[in-house]
Amino acid sequence: MKTPQYLLAFFLAFTAVSCDSFLDVEPKQYVSDEQTILDGASAETAVRGMYRTLSANGYYGTTFPSIGYLSGDNIQWTGSQAITGQFVNHEVRADNSILSTLWSSIYKTINSANHVIAKVPTLPLEPSFPQAKKDQLLGEAYFVRALSYFDLARVWGGVPLYLQPTLTATDNRGIPRSMVADTYAQVLKDLTEAEKLLPNTTNRIRATQKTVWALRARYHLYQKEWALAEEYASKLIGEGNYTLVKPYSAWWANNVVASQESVFELAYSAANTNSHRGNWQPPTNGGTRQWAPNTAFVDLVSNPAIGGNRSALVSKTADGRWYGNLYYRSPATDPAYVIRIAELYLIRAEARAQQGGTTKLEGALADLNAVRSRADLPALTPITDQAALLLAIENERRIEFAFEPHRWFDLVRTDRAAAVLGLTDARRYVLPLPVDEITLDKALVQNEGY
Repeated sequence: MKTPQYLLAFFLAFTAVSCDSFLDVEPKQYVSDEQTILDGASAETAVRGMYRTLSANGYYGTTFPSIGYLSGDNIQWTGSQAITGQFVNHEVRADNSILSTLWSSIYKTINSANHVIAKVPTLPLEPSFPQAKKDQLLGEAYFVRALSYFDLARVWGGVPLYLQPTLTATDNRGIPRSMVADTYAQVLKDLTEAEKLLPNTTNRIRATQKTVWALRARYHLYQKEWALAEEYASKLIGEGNYTLVKPYSAWWANNVVASQESVFELAYSAANTNSHRGNWQPPTNGGTRQWAPNTAFVDLVSNPAIGGNRSALVSKTADGRWYGNLYYRSPATDPAYVIRIAELYLIRAEARAQQGGTTKLEGALADLNAVRSRADLPALTPITDQAALLLAIENERRIEFAFEPHRWFDLVRTDRAAAVLGLTDARRYVLPLPVDEITLDKALVQNEGY
């Protein structure tokens, strides 16, 4: 069933601005945007609600990241839920409820952003709500909408573009899917708007101009616009506020939040937990271990010449079962890691390698070795073969982002899914639209092969 997109969560006001308290709020009631976004204070509340929908378990809390790594080659399915196994086995059905949850959750996030985009420009300025604050909130909404459509495109290809807030559940009925190029064009349009509006500050849990640059680097990588990917990644690398922290576990172990490694992460609290850890941790740690690192990945990450100190990602129970360590906190306040500086290094490495030439290849190798150094791995000797260097970058990304939403999308965007996964049916590189959405809206056409 379509999520009622005309609803917007109204949250209690915050009295603190720390990373720990930003999302530590309980829903008060559900009311129409007509009542909530009336002034600067309610606009700020609506933006907090927008981040809350972005971080919901149906989106970045668990569902979207899990599709990104379950569909790759690092994870085995160990649980009893057959719908989860469909991603591991690349046999996803249109009636998979996880897909339905993700679709609804992303569009709910988009609708939250749409309300802010529609209403904030009409609000009067106040001493406590100057133009700069107005621009910031509007820029954050454009960024979140861009991220949401980027993720939709990665999972489904072209999708319907809903750019106005909805007030009834049927407001968007009859809008057909856009072409995938048009979906990505909307992402760039929103990022361009966000870049103009947001301040050039450092904030690891809310979007700023720097956050936009990071997502633009990823966007241009996916579009094979190598020079632009390099340019935008370079805006953050060496900027001073983002660092490859050592050892590898320093950005997530010991309950750390918003480390210098983080460009953008989503915060949780005891009142607003992240369900992710329950799927990873074994029963002895209060989890279900529905999925776990597979033997191939354990062998790689445990090899000192490949994994280095990233072996901290995995542990073994007393009875010999491996499990992942990235999501482990109790209560379950593990952040959702959206963009790290390590990704920017490897984006720039790949973009440089793709451009070719001695100087670019040397620069690519330097970026790759920076990530390896943080993992206590020796520097690779000069690689003059472009294909060999690109493969080395791909292999590094596999280990570096093993439990984050990258591996599956990396293999698809580089046309490597067939060679690595044996998945030769290219129709399976996007997932089926949820069958309930197709049933409710006849304007939606299913992806080929489903």
